[in-house]
Amino acid sequence: MPLETWAAFAAASAVLLIIPGPTILLVVSYALGQGWRTALPMAVGVALGDFTAMTLSMLGIGALLMASATVFTILKWIGAAYLIYLGIKLFRAGGTLRAEPRKTASSAAKMMAHAWLVTALNPKSITFFVAFLPQFIDRHADFWTQMTIFEATFLTLAFINAFGYALVASRARELVRNPRAIGLFNKAGGTLLVGAGIATVAVRSGN
Repeated sequence: MPLETWAAFAAASAVLLIIPGPTILLVVSYALGQGWRTALPMAVGVALGDFTAMTLSMLGIGALLMASATVFTILKWIGAAYLIYLGIKLFRAGGTLRAEPRKTASSAAKMMAHAWLVTALNPKSITFFVAFLPQFIDRHADFWTQMTIFEATFLTLAFINAFGYALVASRARELVRNPRAIGLFNKAGGTLLVGAGIATVAVRSGN
């Protein structure tokens, strides 16, 4: 795998992970209510949930690779359009981060299981991976090697991201509730997503 492909995947993954979604709202809710001790179990649960969703998605993509090159190419176009759609939606999302503190004490195992369920069983997770991953897969290279590298990269970033959100939410609670900060954050993330989708379309057109 070319280093630039891996670097592009890692950069895009980092941008996508840092954008608040259902999983991050759950992480922030626990951190606001129970403090920094939630960071490790929640981060592990998120990583396991992403592992589940990503593995299922990658296996489906592998089946498409073997079935038809045309279908795989169409999926890449759909994925690029999906990234643009997500970017526009995020840009227009405003500055709200609706995460209510969970003050009821929960064990580490319960928090981990909750994070895993929310992440893995969210239908949008698998849909997202099916749209996102084909942008970086080379159908002429070994699929399993690419799958291993992409999963290891994404899960490491997912763990760091969830852990970081939990620590920030527990230590700087006013920041995660600041509409101006969240609004700027959403606009920056949305712009990057739209740019990624347009760049993908440009590459496809050039080919």
